[in-house]
Amino acid sequence: MLSRLSSSNIRRKAQLSLRSFATVQKKDEGVIGEDGRHEIWRDQDIYDHDNEPKVKRRDGSYQPIAKLRGFINYERNPEPYRKPLERVLDWEELNPVQGAEMKHTAVEQKVQAARCMDCGTPFCQTETGCPVNNLIPEWNNLVFEGQWRDAIERLHKTNNFPEFTGRVCPAPCEGACVAGLIDSPVTIKNIEYAIVDKAWEEGLIVPRIPKERSGMTVAVVGSGPSGLAAADELNQMGHKVTVYEREDRIGGLLMYGIPNMKLEKETVDRRVNLLREEGIEFVTNANIGQNVDINELKANYDSLALCLGATKPRDLPIPGRDLKGVHFAMEFLTKNQKRLLMTKEGKLESQWEKENFITAAGKDVIVIGGGDTGTDCIGTSMRHRCKSVVNFELMPKPPQERAPDNPWPQWPRVYGIDYGHGEVQAVFGKDPREYSVMTKEFIGDDDGNLIALITQDVEIADKGPKAIEGSEREWKTDLCVLSMGFLSPEAYVTDELGLDVDQRNNIHAVYGDYRTSAEGVFAGGDCRRGQSLVVWAINEGRGLAEKCNDYLLQRREDESIASRSSGAFANLSSMSPRV
Repeated sequence: MLSRLSSSNIRRKAQLSLRSFATVQKKDEGVIGEDGRHEIWRDQDIYDHDNEPKVKRRDGSYQPIAKLRGFINYERNPEPYRKPLERVLDWEELNPVQGAEMKHTAVEQKVQAARCMDCGTPFCQTETGCPVNNLIPEWNNLVFEGQWRDAIERLHKTNNFPEFTGRVCPAPCEGACVAGLIDSPVTIKNIEYAIVDKAWEEGLIVPRIPKERSGMTVAVVGSGPSGLAAADELNQMGHKVTVYEREDRIGGLLMYGIPNMKLEKETVDRRVNLLREEGIEFVTNANIGQNVDINELKANYDSLALCLGATKPRDLPIPGRDLKGVHFAMEFLTKNQKRLLMTKEGKLESQWEKENFITAAGKDVIVIGGGDTGTDCIGTSMRHRCKSVVNFELMPKPPQERAPDNPWPQWPRVYGIDYGHGEVQAVFGKDPREYSVMTKEFIGDDDGNLIALITQDVEIADKGPKAIEGSEREWKTDLCVLSMGFLSPEAYVTDELGLDVDQRNNIHAVYGDYRTSAEGVFAGGDCRRGQSLVVWAINEGRGLAEKCNDYLLQRREDESIASRSSGAFANLSSMSPRV
């Protein structure tokens, strides 16, 4: 019988035996290969209907990709950022571009989508997970099935701008993932931007021109995520929408508040251009309440939507605050981004307004405050080639695992390394964060330049952080960036309109209703709820649009009734007998 077997068949059977033996031997070595993806095996002599490779499972076997028990069979494998020592040399996005070695393949994307466990109650799309209630299990399954067109349609049903949230959102949906109760959560964020990136690449996202117009007009003040979401929704409802932005470019926080390595500005422009094609009008350099009269604006439109953001930063009123070299985070980030955009437009470095640019090049940088903005300041300083960077955080170092008072499905308040921290570790060899530290005083030289600061260690008491006597330390620094959050919107718009504000000076409007104390004026986003996530801003913009639409339709109906009534009385008077 052996004589009847061809030599190729003998070799193939031997290879299968060796592969099987190797699989058993490597059972405990994990399923992720050296290329950062699940190991695959494609039998060259056996062709399935789609010739899809077999993927290594946790039990060591190689099997076709299956969704049933996928969260048990496969490991969580998020798509990695570009290598730190590579990305600190440029301003390109952290995420690997299409075709890059680190980019997940179609097979790995399907494997990760297979881990979505089709749970009975998907907490990922509830308020503890996704604020816009993304239909996450549905589009995860569509990715698994390879139905990318349907996936982007599902994604757009709840999220106007998945290319933004897929890049900058901290993914509370993953913190609420049911699979995360006993294992690692699904890579929801990766799958989200894979869907939208593929949709743009394949031309699946095209202008949607409203078929009918209502004849009603809306002015949206602010072009951040909440303003753009409100404008998009109102435009699709048939209203004529004009967006006013005080900066020279549309995007608000998306354009100037989030640095280029987290969100490429061409990505923002691409979406804005699509909205423009759909009929939305944009007006830049229009600072409402300053060079544009707010009352005139209110009189010229049927409704006014305020999406101003929370742009008033929290200050640090300690001795030496007015020294040269102490700046707010948004001032630092905005001026840097404007410089980058000038460079892309071909403006020579010698023509930059250097007095309006804050550089960290060759400096000892201290960033006061953590969070996303603090990390962005660290990453920006690294790309400026700073001499050193330290990050002060007032609170203690978070635990490695959830604390008892931080149960699932809440956002896990645990220790993590964000992109900026990883870059500092790669270049300087240590985590830049110093915990339980409070800044006491800035020190300057005779010319008013910052040269150092004094800190005190703190402990958490019943009434909050308490300074520890005798724990003072001096830190050398010539650039200090204040990243301690934002308080409220700037008051000149609310004062001009006479709007009611809450105890935090945010515009008073009930969540879910969004009406302010002024007739026809609505408010949403950070200017109403306070500093929050981009995804919450989109949630509020969508909700504001729904209530504004109800108001506009009712106003149109009332005006129509009034017009018919006045016309009827006019006809009656014309039929009166002449005297």
